[in-house]
Amino acid sequence: MSLIDQENGIFPAVCPLDCPDTCGLLLHKEHGRIVKVTGNPEHPVTRGAICNKVRNMTERVYHPERVLYPLKRIGAKGEGKFERISWDEAAAEIAARYKQLIAEHGPETILPYSFYGNMGILSVDGMDRRFFNRMGSTKLQQGICNAAGNAGFKYTMGFGGGTIPEDAAEAELFIVWGGNIVSTNMHMIPIIEQARKRGAKLVVIDVHRNRTAERADWFIPLYPGTDGALAVGMMHVLFDRGLVNEAFLARYTVGHEELREHVREYTPELVSTITGVPAEDIVKLAMMYGKTSPAYIHIGNGLQHHDNGGMTVRTITCLPALTGQWLVKGGGAFKSNGPYAKVNSEALERPDLRPNPEARSVSMNQLGDVLLQLDPPIHALFVYCANPAVVAPETGRVEQGLLREDLFTVVHDLFITDTAKYADIILPATSTFENTDLYTSYWHTYVQLQEPVIPAIGESKSNVETFKLLAKAMGFEDEAFQETEPEMIQAALQVENNPYLTGVTYEALKDRRFVQLNIDERLHYLDRLTTPSGRIELYSATLAEAGLPPLPTYVPLHEGYDGQRRPGKESTYPLMFISPPNHSFLNSTFANVPKLMRLEKGPALQIHPEDARHRGINDGDEVTVWNDRGSFIVKALVVDKMLPGIVVSQGLWWEGDNGRQRANALTPSRLADMGGGATFFSTVVDVKRNGR
Repeated sequence: MSLIDQENGIFPAVCPLDCPDTCGLLLHKEHGRIVKVTGNPEHPVTRGAICNKVRNMTERVYHPERVLYPLKRIGAKGEGKFERISWDEAAAEIAARYKQLIAEHGPETILPYSFYGNMGILSVDGMDRRFFNRMGSTKLQQGICNAAGNAGFKYTMGFGGGTIPEDAAEAELFIVWGGNIVSTNMHMIPIIEQARKRGAKLVVIDVHRNRTAERADWFIPLYPGTDGALAVGMMHVLFDRGLVNEAFLARYTVGHEELREHVREYTPELVSTITGVPAEDIVKLAMMYGKTSPAYIHIGNGLQHHDNGGMTVRTITCLPALTGQWLVKGGGAFKSNGPYAKVNSEALERPDLRPNPEARSVSMNQLGDVLLQLDPPIHALFVYCANPAVVAPETGRVEQGLLREDLFTVVHDLFITDTAKYADIILPATSTFENTDLYTSYWHTYVQLQEPVIPAIGESKSNVETFKLLAKAMGFEDEAFQETEPEMIQAALQVENNPYLTGVTYEALKDRRFVQLNIDERLHYLDRLTTPSGRIELYSATLAEAGLPPLPTYVPLHEGYDGQRRPGKESTYPLMFISPPNHSFLNSTFANVPKLMRLEKGPALQIHPEDARHRGINDGDEVTVWNDRGSFIVKALVVDKMLPGIVVSQGLWWEGDNGRQRANALTPSRLADMGGGATFFSTVVDVKRNGR
């Protein structure tokens, strides 16, 4: 009997959120309905603990505003007026429009836009990719989250994986650099706290004294985008005080002599003027790091959302090489461990189906420009597992693009999101608990299987079902569109050049639900680096060829503090603005769940008392935050959780009063230095109290 057919009981599941923890869950069913979500205590890493977001997942699954059947627009774009149609009608209209556009303008007039609103591999890297590959659509560069940092890590290390949680537990020093892991990687916290009981220390380096920083033994605040300067300043001290591991440098790295000379100029005094960190603290931090072993660096997401994001992560990744911590169990660094579980993407996505392998490619970070300026233009947009009207940079331009009457937009989602309000057709999507899917983690070492626990609600369909249906409507008869979910999972797990997946099979997952990677292969980690030299590249000739600094270097931001002035002095926009996640949402996911909305209380702008006093702003005042890109209105929260000259707005909220809550109206669509990453946090603004 399938899980769907069992009306009562407790059933295994997987958290689908874009979060490193990828928790094992238990779903409690009564009379065929999920009544409670708890953690699975048998999961070796997450051990039954789950966040408040997932604990309230039933409010999302059974939300009264969930889309239950296909809808067709009957009002103006953005008005949110739709009428019910059938799936057959929806598929026929989509196929007819696509065929017409392909005949008149070619397949690259169509653009898929997706990200990881659901981390299931079949949901975002499977039948959908096959469909758009077979069609020959424009390709999407998915660089909105971790692209810059992953590229920077790889320039240094080649292979993308780092220190795994089981080993990190051995550390005596934890440096959490640019990440609020209490909210975004909660299961790392018990690992750290257990180590602290035996004397380990936690240092948090961040722009903002967040929930993680509140727990730290030492919090080091600094200016946005200056983390790379702090890292090279630490290198200066490590070389100067003889705290580098010369034997490791000689055996496993290239460029250490060049780096030794290069960082001489980054004295603690100079780095202090850049970062806002006192010179004595820079020395203290470097000495602590150089003298403590094992020492573990947890590289957060925030660092890479800058103009210099790739170089910043690359620079920090070099620190464990200087001290030899990559050889010490519990030492090293973590940015993303996803590469350990790399599946067979070619078998999943079937790029061989594409008739035009050289089709143009556009960045998801520049959606507004793509919709308004691309030539030849995009005439059809298909959005799934994403909400770009809230999440994409420069949302004002995104909205202008979505308002185009000649843009045929389809959105596949659980809700009429801000983006879906502009759709011509909305297709109802299943929740993860209604799907079969495969989940890997980009932090821990377990692969997990999700099977449907409840039937699809209403007329909702999974991404696999939806794109199979659309392929049939388009007349695509390739065998790729006939495969079942189990067949796709089996193909995904057959990877000849990934020894970590040895033993991870569909049959084992069916039997046990989660299976550990063959992590013993990490013993050969430093011998399998895929840099051109096969070593840790402190000097990268590849970067030099790309026109970027070959050695770790601080590169000032395009906006904000430029190495000559502090933010807050006279400037058109004197404040630096960052918009990290809040505790109860994940990007825009859960921003329509009433209980979690109440917990967050509403959008707020944290402003330093000095900056508030200069502008006559009191705690609780309604303020406007603006720059040349746009504006939004929030309540002021006067706090000293960051250095003067910085304002912080946590969380991405759905449209409020005329869209006034969109923080990303302010953020730039510039691309970062590496990987096509986003530059959300390299933003300058000003703030004024409303009513003046």
